[in-house]
Amino acid sequence: MAREKLNTRAAGIVALAVMLSRVLGLARELIFAALFGAGRGMDAYITAYRAPNLLRDLFAEGALSVAFVTVFSKLGVEKNYEASWELARKMATMVLVFMSLVTLLGIIFAPALIVVLAPGFDADKSAFAIELTRIMFPFILMVSLAALVMGMLNSRNVFGIPALASSFYNLGSIFGGVTLAWMIDPTFGPRALLGMAVGTLIGGFLQLAVQIPSLKKVGFAFHFDFGWRDEQVKRVLWLMLPAVIAASAVQVNVMVNSIFASYLGDGAVSWLSYAFRLMQLPLGIFGVAVATVTLPAVAKIAAGGDMAHFRETLAKAIRLALFLTLPATLGLMLMSDEIIGLIYQRGKFVAGDTMQTGAALKFYAVGLMGYACIKVLSPAFYALDHKWTPMLVTFFGIALNIVLNWQLTFRMGLGHKGLALSTGLVATIDFFILYFLMRRAAGGMETFKAVGSFGRILLAAAGLAAVCIFGREWLAPWLGAESLVDRAWSLLAIIGAAAAVYFAICALLRVEEAREALALVKRKISRRAVSLPGA
Repeated sequence: MAREKLNTRAAGIVALAVMLSRVLGLARELIFAALFGAGRGMDAYITAYRAPNLLRDLFAEGALSVAFVTVFSKLGVEKNYEASWELARKMATMVLVFMSLVTLLGIIFAPALIVVLAPGFDADKSAFAIELTRIMFPFILMVSLAALVMGMLNSRNVFGIPALASSFYNLGSIFGGVTLAWMIDPTFGPRALLGMAVGTLIGGFLQLAVQIPSLKKVGFAFHFDFGWRDEQVKRVLWLMLPAVIAASAVQVNVMVNSIFASYLGDGAVSWLSYAFRLMQLPLGIFGVAVATVTLPAVAKIAAGGDMAHFRETLAKAIRLALFLTLPATLGLMLMSDEIIGLIYQRGKFVAGDTMQTGAALKFYAVGLMGYACIKVLSPAFYALDHKWTPMLVTFFGIALNIVLNWQLTFRMGLGHKGLALSTGLVATIDFFILYFLMRRAAGGMETFKAVGSFGRILLAAAGLAAVCIFGREWLAPWLGAESLVDRAWSLLAIIGAAAAVYFAICALLRVEEAREALALVKRKISRRAVSLPGA
């Protein structure tokens, strides 16, 4: 069997595609902020969206994706491609039936969901959130199917189109949602959010539809198959049970934060949501990209029983995730107010909202590296058939988050900032627990090499931090200017200089991940040069 490798080039392709998706997602958030601000209406919309979005992360892009890709990839190694396609047809049929039922139940029991998600809302705010929830719940059906298709394509080493699919979700929800919102209320009052809710459904449909041509190219043909007693289906479902809980940590903690925030007055839910979305930009670009490429590779390696190769691949993925997310962590902490002000502060999103959202972003960023590494580590336990380990760690993380929320928010008076800090701390602690448990399960994780690499990365990060601090002081008049152009060029200049210093120091210190990134860029440039006439 060919030796599976962590495909850095594929990770780069996914990172670019996910970056486009996150930028479009950020544009969507910017539009929401400008048109609707951070008040009662947006609090209701964000809470309503949270219910189907939580289920998406649990069943679709979380547990279902991890469990299906693990079994689907191993089946291709153990048997043949046709056996894996047979499993895919059974799972697609099951998802279609089960998620249709979940959608129906979500619409019926929307009032109970809102009571759970936002017990601090008053009657009018709750009623509006219920109305929005009922509109958006079919979203879970479409993205569940889209996630299943993405898993099939990733397992066949097709990464670009699946990663781009969420960009089509954002495009559909932006253009469809804004058009419908304007038709409902040209002044974009709270009722216009009903149009944005329908736009979510348009985006979900596009996310699924854009992947279908690629799925046909790799040989999949769908027909209904209700043979759910199949042994491979049972393997997927058995993996899903603990994966549902393990993959839920982030979203459950966000949901818990939302419950606490509903008692903090108008705006708190929105400030946390805007900050968390922005924190997810580097997480999606780097953490998700590395995890997407790593899962099929480690699943196939584990099926072959080569533990030395397994450790090497997984350890390399962890180091790559740390290398990419550490500079983003410092950048978000040091430049949060300037970033939030540039992106969001316009229309109904005022200076006070910038200050409150920026404060939340600083604390959320504490957990960015932890989040990224968990994305890589957690699925690897399923490849080793240690499916209960991430679930138990998740139980601990959720309980710790509730305790920290109470202590930081109410006892220490940090308000919504305490909720963000609690989330970041829990992610970091969960990562360390998972890492040491993986060392035991895999017989090592090249920890000495990781510590040495991280030490060199920290030195480079110190240079990045110095550029940010110095640049913020030196360019303060332009960063605080009324002109959007002045604020944009000054912030981009600082970010560009800080990134250049970071990569330069990493290269000088011979950080392996920096060399690979530079080699990838050089290969791209060389290919383009060769393709030029006369080259």
